[in-house]
Amino acid sequence: MPSFQPFPIAWLAVFVAFIAGGAQAQAVADPSAELGSLTQRWLDDALARNQPPGATLRMEVSVGSLDSRLRLAPCSRVEPYLPAGSRLWGRTRLGLRCVEGSSPWNVFLPVTIKAWGPAWVLTGNVAPGAVLTANDAAQAEVDWAADTAPVVANPEAWIGQTATRQLMAGQALRQSMVKAPSLFKAGAQVRVAAQGPGYAVTSAGQALSAGSVGQTVRVKMDNGRIVSGIVAEDGTVTITL
Repeated sequence: MPSFQPFPIAWLAVFVAFIAGGAQAQAVADPSAELGSLTQRWLDDALARNQPPGATLRMEVSVGSLDSRLRLAPCSRVEPYLPAGSRLWGRTRLGLRCVEGSSPWNVFLPVTIKAWGPAWVLTGNVAPGAVLTANDAAQAEVDWAADTAPVVANPEAWIGQTATRQLMAGQALRQSMVKAPSLFKAGAQVRVAAQGPGYAVTSAGQALSAGSVGQTVRVKMDNGRIVSGIVAEDGTVTITL
């Protein structure tokens, strides 16, 4: 299930060098007037030169402005950084601090990064637990970075899956919206296949939870022992010994 990763951390070192060099060369009296445009120019250039090979996403960056009430002291070198927990994806912010100036300062510049690309958009509402069919969505260009959940780009990744919640027409399908359908419910009798070096044993047990393909579930065997295994496509719980 393909997804697009935010920009590599390695870019930040280049970003630091570029911003620092640019700010030092300009040495403007009012840094607040230049930081936004400087950041915008660098990001636009970086996006044009550093798209991953074969990428189909159309990147779009907009840089916000600093609080107009701020009065920043002149600075000969500005150092950018990503605040802890932030990333260059969606709505985020970039830290900018003066490391060489008469009066050190530290500010945050809002940045919005959009990643436009093909995705599947719902053509109608889908009830929780309903199985999605090919008629439920159509392909369109959406902003992959508008939500933290990865986009489901391939139809085989959502057709036949069930909705995890109420889905609305116009929403782009994302991984958190769908899941594999349950093959059995909690309390159901299931077939358990135990495999080991040179042998395989089949028995029955009671599922302690609902099970979907690829999910790990716990099963209570007839002798009272509880085991864990992975649900196969036919509903068998496979245990590797």
